[in-house]
Amino acid sequence: MAISRRHLLQGGAFVALTPALGTAACFPTATPAYAEGSSEPVWRHALASLGDIKYPAGFKRFGYVNPDAPKGGVVRMFELGTFDNFNIVINGVKGSLANGVTMVLETLTTRSLDEPLTAYGQLAEAAAYPDDFSYAIYRLRAEARWHDGKPVTPDDIVFSFDALKKNSPMYSAYYRHIVKCEPVGERDVKFTFDMPGNRELPAIAGEFPVLSKHWWEGTDAQGRKRDVTATTLEIPLGSGPYRIKEFVASRSVVLERVKDYWGKDLAVSVGQNNFDQIRFEFFRDDSVGREAFKADQLDWFSERSGKQWSTAYDFPAVTEKRVIKEKFPDESSGRMQGFAFNLRRPLFADVRLRRAFNLAYDWETSDRLLSNGEYHRDSSYFDGMPEFMATGLPEDQELQILETVRDKVPAEVFTTPYKNPVGGNDEASRANLREASRLLKEAGFENRDRKLVDPSGKPVSVEFICQDPGDERGVLFYKPYLERLGIAVSVRTLDSVQYENRRRSFDFDIITAIWPQSLSPGNEQRDFFGSEAADRPGSRNYPGIKNPAVDALIDRIIFAKDRAELAACCKALDRVLLWNCYVVPQFAFGFDRAARWDRFSHPEPLPKYGVSAFPTLWWWDAEKAAKLGKRS
Repeated sequence: MAISRRHLLQGGAFVALTPALGTAACFPTATPAYAEGSSEPVWRHALASLGDIKYPAGFKRFGYVNPDAPKGGVVRMFELGTFDNFNIVINGVKGSLANGVTMVLETLTTRSLDEPLTAYGQLAEAAAYPDDFSYAIYRLRAEARWHDGKPVTPDDIVFSFDALKKNSPMYSAYYRHIVKCEPVGERDVKFTFDMPGNRELPAIAGEFPVLSKHWWEGTDAQGRKRDVTATTLEIPLGSGPYRIKEFVASRSVVLERVKDYWGKDLAVSVGQNNFDQIRFEFFRDDSVGREAFKADQLDWFSERSGKQWSTAYDFPAVTEKRVIKEKFPDESSGRMQGFAFNLRRPLFADVRLRRAFNLAYDWETSDRLLSNGEYHRDSSYFDGMPEFMATGLPEDQELQILETVRDKVPAEVFTTPYKNPVGGNDEASRANLREASRLLKEAGFENRDRKLVDPSGKPVSVEFICQDPGDERGVLFYKPYLERLGIAVSVRTLDSVQYENRRRSFDFDIITAIWPQSLSPGNEQRDFFGSEAADRPGSRNYPGIKNPAVDALIDRIIFAKDRAELAACCKALDRVLLWNCYVVPQFAFGFDRAARWDRFSHPEPLPKYGVSAFPTLWWWDAEKAAKLGKRS
C-alpha cells in the first residue's frame, strides 16, 4: 500500500489522502479471524498485511510520543501553490499538489510511525476478516463524533466510500477491488472484495477519509443543497483533532485544535496534535516563501533545492542558532523520480531511443552545478529501500519468478546488471553521446543537417512540461545535450491548473514523474505501472506502460504470501521496469531538509518511519520562544 502517508492539499482541494499522522487508537484483541468451531468473526486489535504487530491489545500510547507534551502555540508553515476547493471527493481535477497537513477528516484506521505499515483504529475500534481475505468488517467506535456532536455512523462510511470511488480517479483505481461497502449492524460496515487471497485489501479498506453524510446532504448558509461532486470553499464538517477556523482563498488556511475532540484520550492520540493553531501560507514560488521564512513570517521551511540548502541560509539567525537547519532521515518510503516518456506517442515506442535519452543526461554534472552534489542518482523504482531494490544479477527466488516471464522481458534482465550511464566530465559525456548516436542509428533514426529524423523522415522534437521553476532549471540543463543529438527541445512551464489537467489527460511528451513507494508495496502498483491504468485519465501510469510481464509481476507482488516473496517480486519488477527504460532516472536524497525558528521541541528519538513528524509530534516550547522574542 503505497499511497503516501502525508496529507495533501491536492488538485486545489484541501484533502486528506491517508490517515492523519498519529490520530487514534487500537482494536480490542489480536486473534485469528474466527474462533475455532465458530462462524462468528473475532475482532483484531491491529492490521498488518505482512509482518508482526508491535503494540499489543490495550496499549496506552505509542512509544515515541511525549505524553506530557504541552498544548498551545501557533505554527506557521509554507505551502507551494494554491487552492480553490475544500471538497476532497474531486481532488486532482484542478491545481497543483501543495504539501500540507490536515487533521480535519479522519479515517477508520491510522498507522504507527515506528513499524512498517501497521494500522490501528481511529474511527473504528475493531476489524475482522476471514482466512481467505474475501471481505473485511469494521466496527465503529460508539464515541466517535462529528464536530457538531452527531455520531459517526456506518451510513457515513458507505456514503464516503461510494462518493470517492465514483468521482475520484485516484480512489476509483485504488479501491477497484472493493466491490461493495454496506452497513451490517448498528456500528458495523462490511467491505466485500472481488476475489479472495488479496491480503492487503482488509487493511487498505480503512484508509479513505470519512465524510459526514448528513452534512453533505444538507444545505449551506444560503439554503443551497450541497453537492459532493462540486467544488466548494464552504468549510467542511470534520471529526478530527483540528477544524478549519478561517481561510483566505488561494492564500492561507488556519486550522485550530478542537479542545473537546472526541478521540483525544485514545491510545494513539496521546502526545500528539499539540499546537492550538496550524497556519498554512501559500506561495507561488519557493524563493518567495524562503525569504518570508528568513524574515520570520514562517516558522518551518522544507527545502527542496540542494543548492539553496547549501547557499541560501547564510544569514545571522542561522549563525546565532536562532534558526536550526536539520536533515531528517527518510526511512519511511522509497521512490523513483525521472523524466517519464509518454509511450502513447509513437516516437517513444523504441527502447533504443529511450536509452539514448538516458545516455544524453549528464546527471553527475547536473548534480554538481545545480545542487552542490547533494543528491545520488536513482537506480531503482524502490530507491532508498534496499530490501526491494534489484542489484547484481537475479538469483534464487527472484530468478525463479523472472523465469515465468522470460519471453516477455529484455534479455539483459538475465545477463546484465542495470546501471545508469555515468558522466561528470567532457570525455564521459562525449562517449555517452556517441553511444546514444549509435543506438539511434540502429533504431532507424538519422542525423540530417544536425537534425535528427525518425525512420519516416520526420524531424524529432520533444516538449518537456514543468510545473515550477525548480523543474525547469533541470530540464534547461538537459536540453543542450539532447540538441547535440539533433533533437529539437522545447520547455514549457505551466501554472498548476494547466499542468495537472495535461498530466491527468496524458497530454505531454515528457514530464518529471515521481512514484513514492511504501514499506509494503502492493495494489497501488497496478495504478503505477499496470496495463489497465495506462489509458485511464488521472492514473499514475504516466508513461502508459502496457506490458504483460509487468502485469504478471504486479500480481505476484499483490498475492505474495510472506515478506521474502514480496521482496523477490519487487526486485523482479524493478529489474524489468529499469531495462525497459520507461524513464530517465533523476535523483534521490534520503533525507528531508528543514529549517525552523527554534521555538519548538520534539520527543527523542523521533520514530524511525516518521521523517520529521512535524508538526504532529512536536510542541510549542515556551522557554525557547521567550529567548527568541516576539515574532516579526
